[in-house]
Amino acid sequence: MNINASIIDQRIQGLKESIRKQVVDELGIHDETRLRSLAFVYLCVKTMLDLDDEATFECITEGSGDFGVDAIHITTDGDTECLISIFQGKYKDSLEANAAFSTNAIDKLILAVNYLFDPSVPLGEINPRLQSKLEEARSFIGQGYIPYIKVFACNNGIIWHPDADASIHRAFGDSAQTTWQHVNHDRLVETMQNTKPVDEKLIFSGKSVVEDMKFNRAFVGKMSVNTIAELIEKHGNKLLERNIRHYLGLHGNRVNQAIKDTLLSEDCGNFYFYNNGITLVCDSFTHNALQSENHIVKVKNLQIINGGQTCMTIHETLNQKQPSLLNTKEDAFVLVRLYALSDDNEDFINRITFATNSQNPVDLKDLKANDVRQIQLEEDIEGLGYTYKRKRKEQNTKGDVVTSGATAEAVLSVWRDSPHQAKFFMREHFGKLYDKIFTDDLNGTQVITAVLLYRLAENRRKRPENGDPSFVRYGSCFFAMQMGKKLLDAMGKINLKDLNHRNFATAKQLIESHGETWLNESIAEVAVALKHLYGTDADTISMQQLSATFRRGDLIATLSPNSQKVFKSWLS
Repeated sequence: MNINASIIDQRIQGLKESIRKQVVDELGIHDETRLRSLAFVYLCVKTMLDLDDEATFECITEGSGDFGVDAIHITTDGDTECLISIFQGKYKDSLEANAAFSTNAIDKLILAVNYLFDPSVPLGEINPRLQSKLEEARSFIGQGYIPYIKVFACNNGIIWHPDADASIHRAFGDSAQTTWQHVNHDRLVETMQNTKPVDEKLIFSGKSVVEDMKFNRAFVGKMSVNTIAELIEKHGNKLLERNIRHYLGLHGNRVNQAIKDTLLSEDCGNFYFYNNGITLVCDSFTHNALQSENHIVKVKNLQIINGGQTCMTIHETLNQKQPSLLNTKEDAFVLVRLYALSDDNEDFINRITFATNSQNPVDLKDLKANDVRQIQLEEDIEGLGYTYKRKRKEQNTKGDVVTSGATAEAVLSVWRDSPHQAKFFMREHFGKLYDKIFTDDLNGTQVITAVLLYRLAENRRKRPENGDPSFVRYGSCFFAMQMGKKLLDAMGKINLKDLNHRNFATAKQLIESHGETWLNESIAEVAVALKHLYGTDADTISMQQLSATFRRGDLIATLSPNSQKVFKSWLS
């Protein structure tokens, strides 16, 4: 028996029970074997993409007509790239963990990648969950986004046969648009385990600067890329626990590809000047202060908080051991900033991490978790009988849990009249859009009512009723916006600023008694708005076009406070 395979099997048994009802309700799956396989895929998605439970389940597409794609996650990087992760899981009863991922399954995934992301090829018979996601991806591609696809082949065994590698290479060659990863029990356990602190000796080259500042210390110098590669080879992801970005790979990321290209070029010696450098933190460091250069620095509890992409790309590139690189890598250096911070400086570390990473499109939820507005919302919402989860790693403790991420989506949709930014600008919710969402006067009642309305709309999106138009799978944020207006009208046409804890019970009761009616009315209003926009019934609009429409703000003007008049005039 393989111990890591046993650990994963045990984890899957628990997951089966926690997702069983949702699997039955949304996917109609009752079979225990399929449920176990789906729980394995769920675990792989959640672990490898670091998603919360709701976002993880949203990725699941397993079912008839899935083309071998058990889960898919789509996001964008700026306005030029569409990043797509697809998962296929193969889970066996055996705990020996000695079965290879089948070559036949790899061949099917190759066909799926070539077929599914070509907007000119009809999708044919396909399950609705997968179809809505693929049409969304194809819509991005149709608008000029370049798709970068990462395929995760997951099993509780060993990697595929070399013949499968040959098939992958024949299909995609050295294309930077598709990359393949094998995920098994060992990879999952390594990623999930709490790692021990990294104590290490860092070798700096040339002159360095050391300075004590406000009970903290800084050591600034340069390290060879070879030293960086050896550090990653030895410790790997253990060094990235505090890093807010996950390694994106050489393929499908322009910056990482540029780093590789520089390392492989004759200009390798100027790498120091082209790269922004690496920021490390530790509990303490010691060095020979009498030495003028080429220091060996002993560090305790080392972490990379900025530059993880650079480090991992250096490691992956140097591991290729290309002859052209072996002659030049000793001339390539990276700027390194090492900070020794006092024990009570967790918030300071977060601010450093935010400052050094905020130029990149990253998920900043955890870094905003200690913002005073987040803390105030937590206290206000607790008084309403709910739990506000500021950090992803927090455990669900009591009551109905509302996450900061779900809050951002709901508030943007319901109270900020920006439904197009709720779903498709998620990278900016805790960046450029943060002050728009989390205003100083946003209170707990406004958050909870927005979330309750948004949940109704989202549940309809996930489980459309018979006869629902196809745009229901894309328009939940717009439905929620309309429902928010109806709530304020039902409370006596009050202004949003007057929605607070004093009338929370009334608002909640109205949502419970009228929410479904408001939702149906909102769907009808959106149908009318689409007809007004395109001059044709919504059912005749392609799903790709619908997906693109709900990413823009075209409908917002039509769904203005005067939308009731528009709605009635079109009906007549």
